[in-house]
Amino acid sequence: MYEVTIKKSFSAAHVLKEIGGKCEDLHGHNFLVEVTVAGDALNGEELLIDFRDLKKWTYEILDHLDHKYLNEVEFFKDINPSSERVAKFIYDRLTKRIQTMNLGLMVSRVTVWESDNARVTYTA
Repeated sequence: MYEVTIKKSFSAAHVLKEIGGKCEDLHGHNFLVEVTVAGDALNGEELLIDFRDLKKWTYEILDHLDHKYLNEVEFFKDINPSSERVAKFIYDRLTKRIQTMNLGLMVSRVTVWESDNARVTYTA
């Protein structure tokens, strides 16, 4: 099994409701996102996937979140826009993109860092 991982970042603000503490106040993060895709076979160029393609697709997804108030993004309207939910948002959209292209790949994990020492990872 091969894995390819890329990193991209975005900035956003959010309010986490009913969890107590300062996170219930409006605050923001410079999020760092790691996306890993996996597969068994290399393509004709001897790559699992071109880094440029994976970066582009991830950027297109993050563009929906970058410099946004996450509580107002449609996906998060009825749920807390926690880092856990951000990771799932990215995972679901990237999985859909890859599946429609029939590349024989799967998203193995999405990790979202909200600070230098706090991260979450979503896998299915």
